[in-house]
Amino acid sequence: MTDDATEERVLEAIGRRRDLVNAAIDEELPLAEPERLYEASRYILEAGGKRLRPTVALLAGEAIADVDIDSADVTYRSFPSVSGETVDLMRAAVSIEVIQSFTLIHDDIMDEDDLRRGVPAVHEAYDTSTAILAGDTLYSKAFEIMSETGADPKNGLEAMRLLASTCTRICEGQALDVAFEGREEVLPEEYLEMVELKTAVLYGAAASTPAVLLDADEEVVDALYRYGIDSGQAFQIQDDVLDLTVPSEELGKQRGSDLIEGKETLITLHARQQGVDVDTLVEAETPADLTEAEVGSAVSALEKSGSIDYARKKAADLTARSKRHLEVLPDNEARERLAEIAEYLISRGY
Repeated sequence: MTDDATEERVLEAIGRRRDLVNAAIDEELPLAEPERLYEASRYILEAGGKRLRPTVALLAGEAIADVDIDSADVTYRSFPSVSGETVDLMRAAVSIEVIQSFTLIHDDIMDEDDLRRGVPAVHEAYDTSTAILAGDTLYSKAFEIMSETGADPKNGLEAMRLLASTCTRICEGQALDVAFEGREEVLPEEYLEMVELKTAVLYGAAASTPAVLLDADEEVVDALYRYGIDSGQAFQIQDDVLDLTVPSEELGKQRGSDLIEGKETLITLHARQQGVDVDTLVEAETPADLTEAEVGSAVSALEKSGSIDYARKKAADLTARSKRHLEVLPDNEARERLAEIAEYLISRGY
């Protein structure tokens, strides 16, 4: 778990880079005709977000180049590669964030979610057809932006391949998630595979793409990818824990909503294996009907079965492993921030 000083360092690192990423998004994704399409495309990007994935990308570049954070190219537009040329690392970071937004737009349509980041989802603010087109536009724009980093052509092509592979795997993960809804039994190992595909691979791409573009050794590329995968899985598992343990007013939605929706998580899958009748833990059919007393009773049952502690331990183990992957990097401040971000992802509040 992170202490106050560590969390302050992480939030400062994220905040500084978020401002730069937001400015770069305006440059790389300007309003154009047809205006409604581009307004919808930018809508979720302008709704906020920590910019965790582009922050990871920029920090990975800093760690590889072994540059002092305060003296680095503050725009990341001419970043030094291992082989001597310069790379527009900011474009790579923006490309990763644009892909994240594309997935959120389509996820909200599929899940029929009305809100995202405290504002109406894109399909609610505009309409479903426009939202689909906005997501598709972001998808294609991400590749366009990634193609213009100025990296060595061989490295640039590999970065594009990695981004394409990542998008394919995200779709595979989403398909598994949908398929699980119709299954009578899902194993914890299958859930972890789904989380890796649906959530963690984009963290893996965020961490390893800079290594590809900056011409780092294959060992560094692979280690950073594994750092992202393990951190991303831990992040999703912690989200499942927070849905049950954080008060609704802090969570920003009804605590225990995953139980109402029948969403399988590592917690519920473990509980089923312990003989808990998960399907009867709550009787409410909508978040509005769910009382704190009912949530509290459900959480008590999941705690008694050891399922919440099981998920917490799994997230902690994945985080510890993710930090070990960073040992291939030079011992510098950027590497320290990456390790602290991994810890932050499983201890953050809302």
